[in-house]
Amino acid sequence: MNRRKFLSYCMKGGVSVAALTQLQLQAFQGSLSYSFDDHKALVCVFLFGGNDSLNMLVPLEGEQRTLYEASRQNLAVTDAIQMAPETNFAGGVGLHPAMGSIKNIFDNKNLAFISGVGSLVMPTTKADYQNESVPLPKHLFSHNDQQATWMHGREKISLNSGWGARLLERLEQGGSFVNNISLAGTNPWQTSVNLTPFSLHRSGISKINPINGTGNRAAHVKNIMNRVLAQSTHPLASAYGTKMRKAITNTEAMNSAIESSVDLSSYFSDSSLSQQLHTVAKSISVRQTLNAKRQIYFVSMGGFDTHDNQLTTHPALLSVLSQSLSEFNAAISFINANDDVTLFTMSDFGRTLTSNGDGTDHGWAGNQILMGGAVNGGEIYGTLMTQHLDGPNDTRGGRLIPQVANEQYFASLAQWFGLDNTELVDIFPNLANFNSHTLPFMRS
Repeated sequence: MNRRKFLSYCMKGGVSVAALTQLQLQAFQGSLSYSFDDHKALVCVFLFGGNDSLNMLVPLEGEQRTLYEASRQNLAVTDAIQMAPETNFAGGVGLHPAMGSIKNIFDNKNLAFISGVGSLVMPTTKADYQNESVPLPKHLFSHNDQQATWMHGREKISLNSGWGARLLERLEQGGSFVNNISLAGTNPWQTSVNLTPFSLHRSGISKINPINGTGNRAAHVKNIMNRVLAQSTHPLASAYGTKMRKAITNTEAMNSAIESSVDLSSYFSDSSLSQQLHTVAKSISVRQTLNAKRQIYFVSMGGFDTHDNQLTTHPALLSVLSQSLSEFNAAISFINANDDVTLFTMSDFGRTLTSNGDGTDHGWAGNQILMGGAVNGGEIYGTLMTQHLDGPNDTRGGRLIPQVANEQYFASLAQWFGLDNTELVDIFPNLANFNSHTLPFMRS
């Protein structure tokens, strides 16, 4: 029996949501037993707002370029940096000029792009979309709903859990706070009924007032606080006390480890994304101290809802993104963790090909970035889509139908992280609708 049938039968039998959650955990913790003696980390960079990622990779010449310029109008990218992926794309492929910082990483085969990717329930053609002959993702083009779809790795259901959290649970790696760390607060990707991310300040040192500090007053306050929390007899207060004491202990342990980490400050600039990635790198540098085998990290960057002022705003965003990724790559290489760490991007959705005069509107398919020593880099995977307004993949207004499901993208990462192939469909249910469950962008 698979997870979906199990949940359906339980709900029909009148099992409560709370009881069902516990049953789900017990029944589907995983049919396989996992144990790891190596370290691997997934670093998710979420680009909030819907990145116009089709403009990251653009055609350079010929018919493809003509179609592109006619579709993108005043937003067409000029002076793109020529790339040489092995994928044959008529007219050649250019990288947005603001992203020059990552070209050498691509050329060194430690960075790849996933093209034409988006949320899908099953393979979908333009006729399918127009005739509503196949199920479509719900609430397409809605920020909140599509952010949730990408982070949950499936359609949102009553038992919400992010695919990052599900992956840790399935691999039996959710027992320690060091496995699940966020630099951008609580988020659906890292959250389930049983897991929440450990929130780490971008400086790397988290403080719990009023006990931060080293003086007698701080020690005295901490002592009183621990005694009060420990002596409560009320169930809710006792549970709160347990959680608070655990938070204090975890924070102190992480602070101690971070303070002993190697100095990586020279690798990073002052942007918010760069500083978040700086702390991720510091945390990874003490992975042995923390005894971490599998880790997931979440960082974020906003501002990609470019309905206006795109010609100025979007290049600036891509420049910060590329510079931050380049800095992180250099730091991770310095601490000899390049083969252990895979960074990847997600975003709400792509954007329309058409210009609204000053920007773009909510779209569907887009491109994503993968980076790390385990990436089969220097390549563009998926389908580098023809940017053709009213073309065979355009639903309306330049909203292109994805050719690769985001669940195929996620499953490929999960497979590298250690999940057995037989369990991929249980984590990502819609994979059952696709002939290929993964893409070959990761080395084993």
